[in-house]
Amino acid sequence: MLRLLAWSLLSAAPALVSGKALALAVDRGFLAGRPAQAAGWLALFAVVSVAGAWASRQTYPWLAEVVEPMRDRLLGRVVTGMLHGAAATPGRTDGSGAVAVARLTRQVEAVRDTVAGQLLVVSHFALTAVAVVAGSAALAPAAALLIAGPLLLSLLAFAALAPATVRRQREAFAAEEELARSCADALQALRDLVACGARDEAEREVLATVAANEAAGRSLARLAGARRLIVSAGAHLPLLLVVLAAPALVGRGMTPGAVVGVLAYLTGTLEPALRLLVQGAGASWLRLAVAADRLATAGGHPDDGPTTDRHPAGGHPDVGHPDDGAPEPAEAGTATPVDHPDDAAARPADGSVELTGVSFAYGAAADPVLDGFDLAVHDGEHLAVVGPSGIGKSTLADILAGVVAPDRGRVLLGGIAPARLTGPDLARARVLLPQDPYVFTGTVAENLRWLAPHASTAAVLTAADAVGARSLVERLGGPGGHVTPAALSAGERQLIALARAHLCDARLVILDEATRHLDAAAELRVDRAFRDRPGTVVTITHRIGPARRADRVLFLDGAQPLLGTHRSLLAEVPAYRRLTGDPAPDGITRRSPQKN
Repeated sequence: MLRLLAWSLLSAAPALVSGKALALAVDRGFLAGRPAQAAGWLALFAVVSVAGAWASRQTYPWLAEVVEPMRDRLLGRVVTGMLHGAAATPGRTDGSGAVAVARLTRQVEAVRDTVAGQLLVVSHFALTAVAVVAGSAALAPAAALLIAGPLLLSLLAFAALAPATVRRQREAFAAEEELARSCADALQALRDLVACGARDEAEREVLATVAANEAAGRSLARLAGARRLIVSAGAHLPLLLVVLAAPALVGRGMTPGAVVGVLAYLTGTLEPALRLLVQGAGASWLRLAVAADRLATAGGHPDDGPTTDRHPAGGHPDVGHPDDGAPEPAEAGTATPVDHPDDAAARPADGSVELTGVSFAYGAAADPVLDGFDLAVHDGEHLAVVGPSGIGKSTLADILAGVVAPDRGRVLLGGIAPARLTGPDLARARVLLPQDPYVFTGTVAENLRWLAPHASTAAVLTAADAVGARSLVERLGGPGGHVTPAALSAGERQLIALARAHLCDARLVILDEATRHLDAAAELRVDRAFRDRPGTVVTITHRIGPARRADRVLFLDGAQPLLGTHRSLLAEVPAYRRLTGDPAPDGITRRSPQKN
């Protein structure tokens, strides 16, 4: 800071010299008939200006020494707080955590930039104001009073107006965000609004947000006008006063050059500095206040308690690493529940799953997706879940995996409630592969060992071979080959995720349309690979092949879930036959299937 201040003082030298040099050039040069001497004074001012520009250049390295360490500390705290909060938040099923970190890091950059700007602008103005008043006092003490009084009043007005400016700008930001949200909601739900006759009400709501946004903009415009008045009061009013008082000042012994010098101080030095302070520093202070406020409220601290939230099923939440418990991006839609140290010894006994009286709905007013649902999947069993699109199959998968907690009822994984399991234990107990699995930039081995970090290279290749990904691994360069997710097709990403799940030790594997981008032959190979793998497999599918090969089939049709074998459901459930397109098998004794 001391070095920064020293260079800033040197950079303010032109402001101090400008009026005096011009006054001497007028009085001792032009009016005295000595143009060469006038040119000399002006040349001196030019030299001082060049030196001041060079000194200004020297301020930036020392400015960086001030703001960069601050930025690094702030960024570390923000990201650490966000990651701790994300790891402690159950049910995170989308990329909102990563997006929030990205947004907050941008806010940190905004803080860094605005703090640097504030230091430069405020120090420049303060030194300039002192130089102008001191220089004017040296030329004419009476003129300095005409400058200092209005300048002080304008600065007081600026300080008084700053809180209102920040408050109005925040209101404007909120109004803009509300307008964008309202318009997006209306457009997204346009068909439903028209269908249920709510178009006029929605239009009124959108127009209300438009009016609020307009009012906020007008309020900001009025404050902008007030800031212009502050500049006029601090720089233009002294200029007018000096011009009006010039005859009297000259009559009392002030030289014409001194009058010109004082006017130069006002027009060429003070007015630009004051305008930059009021308009530039005011705007940057506003950005700093808003960014700091968002960092304080959203960034969190590692010791802060987490906020809980329910997210829709079917997304990509975060998962604790099975070995060290550190939060990492989700494999495929798994989530880390809040750890319970008292239950740290709890371990699922096997890969079985039991749901008792489970009910779940997306909102209090929504129809339940599951209502009083019972299901028991035994260890080592292969269950296929089929039904029309949107019937709730992915929701069931998320509840089975402990990603989403039911509104009512009980879920047990190997005899243990998911909420009682620590993050690493839950990761070891089950793995959920969604329709669009997660593949990250890195090596093939790093992707496949994500949930089994200590697996040998031979085990990695065996898993890849089992699900039919061996040729893909070889094409990528073997286990050490580089994976670029954007360069892979959807089917290739699914093969990598399937090999990853096959390699891990989880006794329960939930495949939510995890083979939809594969052809029938590849799907059959994956199905056989997981059948040969120890453990329980629940396959959510819209294809009939996995249902034919499964031990049991759960049919969700929107009325009452039905459980049976493929052959029994064909014989007894017409809706299932219509869904599969298969005829009823011969020789089946017709009986009522199990409801749950």
